[in-house]
Amino acid sequence: MDWNTLISFAGRHLPLVLALVVILALIAYTELRRLLSPVPELGPAEAIRLINDRDPLVLDVREPAEYKGGRIGQALHVPVGKLTAELERLGKDHDRPVLVYCRSGNRSLRAATLLRKAGFTEVYHLAGGILAWENANLPLTRKS
Repeated sequence: MDWNTLISFAGRHLPLVLALVVILALIAYTELRRLLSPVPELGPAEAIRLINDRDPLVLDVREPAEYKGGRIGQALHVPVGKLTAELERLGKDHDRPVLVYCRSGNRSLRAATLLRKAGFTEVYHLAGGILAWENANLPLTRKS
């Protein structure tokens, strides 16, 4: 395939080519944001080790309807939109590890970054969120 054929194809299928460019840009942005984040991410197995060994504050930042569907152990529920207002509720021990999760990992990264700015020194977010936790066949609590 030569350049003329490629350019001709792109000209005939401009909406598809633009969609591809947008998708690639979004993927690159997401990966770059993840790589440059000051907040380390843990997979489900690493999160289990943290929970078992260090007794972190586990923070669920999903919306109430999502939270009712099941949570990790004794997770504290504070939706990401209310996190700034609820910082006092999280306690004064800013050196205690914090594990933050949401549905897929995007909101938890935002929340974890906010916690770091608020002075929490050891903050992690669950890579892939509760979906990764469920895919690893780890238990959820549904009790109030």
